[in-house]
Amino acid sequence: MRLVRTWGAAGAMLLTLSGCKGSGKEDGPQAGQAAAGAVMPVQVQALSPNEVQDAAEYVGTLISRSSISVYPQVAGYVQAIPVRPGARVQSGEVLLVVDPRREQAGLRATQAQKASALAQREFARRTRERSGQLLKEGLQSRQDYEQAVAQAQQAEASARAIEAQIQSQQVQLGFYEVSAPFAGVVGDIPVKVGDYVTPQSQLTSLDQSKALEVSVQVPVDRARVVRVGKTPVEVLDEKGNVRVSAPVFFVAPTPSATTQLVEVKAAFDNTVGLRAGELVRARLVYAAREALTVPTVAVTQISSQSFVYVVASADGGTVARRTPLEVGDVTGNDYEVTGGLDGGTQVVVSSLQLLRDGQPIKPMPAKPEGQGVGGASDAGQ
Repeated sequence: MRLVRTWGAAGAMLLTLSGCKGSGKEDGPQAGQAAAGAVMPVQVQALSPNEVQDAAEYVGTLISRSSISVYPQVAGYVQAIPVRPGARVQSGEVLLVVDPRREQAGLRATQAQKASALAQREFARRTRERSGQLLKEGLQSRQDYEQAVAQAQQAEASARAIEAQIQSQQVQLGFYEVSAPFAGVVGDIPVKVGDYVTPQSQLTSLDQSKALEVSVQVPVDRARVVRVGKTPVEVLDEKGNVRVSAPVFFVAPTPSATTQLVEVKAAFDNTVGLRAGELVRARLVYAAREALTVPTVAVTQISSQSFVYVVASADGGTVARRTPLEVGDVTGNDYEVTGGLDGGTQVVVSSLQLLRDGQPIKPMPAKPEGQGVGGASDAGQ
């Protein structure tokens, strides 16, 4: 009897739950059809011709138009390094000092010789003047006079030679301070204080980033259509926006023997903080033309076929009609339309993942870019 009462209570509970479920809203296909019949607000955009570029992206290298390796012009021990790697220096600023004491001692010795040479020159000059006066008075022979003139000329030449030697030593002494030939950024400094350096020892490098070149390696067939002074090279940021654009000024006459790629260069004034030696995204625009475009967010892919939802009229009002189209390359955020749609056609650019073919819609103008336009779904529907 206890078992019978237990099953009876359970049956009553099941009947109660069944009745509650039956009183709720309907699920399943009928609910989906009801949702599909609701009018959905969507953003639409009319197709229009825009500039379409035949372009390709590459990895470019930024090269300083003023970049040098710094070597000393004298040999000696490094006495001081007043700058650090990566420092910005001005033209004429001292980068490194080679011990100049030996050259300074030689200069002082030559300057002492100069004093003696000047004294000898002055004595020889006065002797020549006295000999000339004595020759006029007949108190000295012409031979003695000519000897005095020769000695004066010799003393003058010796003095000038000493002065020239001093000037040369002063110039040489200036080489013991290695200075920046132009304003720029100091590279690595592989030597240290106390090292012995020669004119073959690289001290550092100096790069100037105000004027840069971007070097791009392109395939041979692409290089054939590059036009010097006309084909632009665009340096892009991480989001694909153009940071700087400049026309090509150089196309290598032959491809690289190792890569079979052709070097293309463009030069520009660096006003955006780029650095020499940096690797950047670079885009070459080989050609540009006007063509009909469609936003990439409006296109869905189903089994390798592209579709868009276009605004169409039906008996019940305005609906979204899924329409196949043919697209080409992407330029910016748009596909080139190569077939299937005409200019002025309004396409849906939002809520595509919720739409069905024939869905009633309420078209609204698309918001400006960056204000939440919905994306397309790549999954089949």
